[in-house]
Amino acid sequence: MTRTETSMDALRQAGDELADATVAALFERGEVGKFNTLMRYVSTAGAPLPDGLPDVAREYLEATSAPPAWVDWGEMEKARLFFIDNNVHISTALSFASMPACYVVPTVARLLSATHSLKYPSKRMAETGQFTVYLMQPDAFEAGGRFVPAAQKVRLLHASIRHHLKRENRWDTASLGTPICQEDMIGGQMFFSLLALDSLHRLGIHMSAEGAEAYYYAWRVVGAMLGVDQDAVPMDLDEAREFLDLYMIRHMGPSEEGAHLTRQLIDLYEEVVPGTLFDPIVSALIRYLVGDTCADWLQVPRTRWDGVVKAAPHLLGVLETIEDRSPLGAWALDRLGHLTAVLELSSLTRGRVMHYAIPEQLKKDYGVDGAVPRTQRWTPPTATVPSWPSA
Repeated sequence: MTRTETSMDALRQAGDELADATVAALFERGEVGKFNTLMRYVSTAGAPLPDGLPDVAREYLEATSAPPAWVDWGEMEKARLFFIDNNVHISTALSFASMPACYVVPTVARLLSATHSLKYPSKRMAETGQFTVYLMQPDAFEAGGRFVPAAQKVRLLHASIRHHLKRENRWDTASLGTPICQEDMIGGQMFFSLLALDSLHRLGIHMSAEGAEAYYYAWRVVGAMLGVDQDAVPMDLDEAREFLDLYMIRHMGPSEEGAHLTRQLIDLYEEVVPGTLFDPIVSALIRYLVGDTCADWLQVPRTRWDGVVKAAPHLLGVLETIEDRSPLGAWALDRLGHLTAVLELSSLTRGRVMHYAIPEQLKKDYGVDGAVPRTQRWTPPTATVPSWPSA
């Protein structure tokens, strides 16, 4: 797919028609509070919708209750096995690379700063972690699974932020585009898929090409369920690299909001790390994964651990050798990975289930059978040299 400045600008003006119309109707009729109350009881797919649910909400939930018809379930199972095999590494990539990368885009950082929940970064991180865990469960899309209702609620959350910012005239749509626009949603999808894979590669994780492609495919399915225009989404990892390079060159840079959110993120993870001796490793790992330029924009402090973290690929390589050569070692490391991920999520959620709800107002001071074989090792798509064809 050939991308031009004109085509990217068009994505910048587009939102999510279905979710936007639903949220607008709920606010117009004063039914947001009722919706949020009733939806606390809807947490699994296939559960009966509660009595008293506003008609417009019921229609939305019924229309979005199933994944897209084009889903390849074999590919989704490969993605799930890839996640199981790499769950700690993926959690690390999402936490220390994907989330900070969002803050390197000033408009995105500004949007994230607009919600009450970002005053408490653990809530945002817990919601992201919980969302990913739901996605990678065997029953994610079946009756009783938790992923579909979570996706439906997140989609409405995004629409509500667009609604508030536009209605309260807090966003310069002419110059900044639609809040949480299609371009930013696709960019976010790239951060959580391709950039996560890049980070695993940087950490020295041995991934198969098949596993990497399946992981990217799973995030395409996620994007479809979050209202991303599939006609505009990169179809494979090579297209994804082209889009991500262009997106970052168009938008990345320093911002006060980005630095503030990064500081909150660092503080949060320093609280999770036991004691204080290893606190600097948080900043060092972010700097290693996002690079010095982005880390400087985000005001990530330099620490004595910056050089030590560069040895991570060698340590992880030793662990992978153990895993490859010993079935017992593989089992033990997989269990350790699972327990570590569960412990991290439990620390963030304080043991509670996170509920996604439509915010009724924004911040007042604002200015959202085993592993995939390790064959055909994945190599990241090469960086592209942006050149804009004629529109």
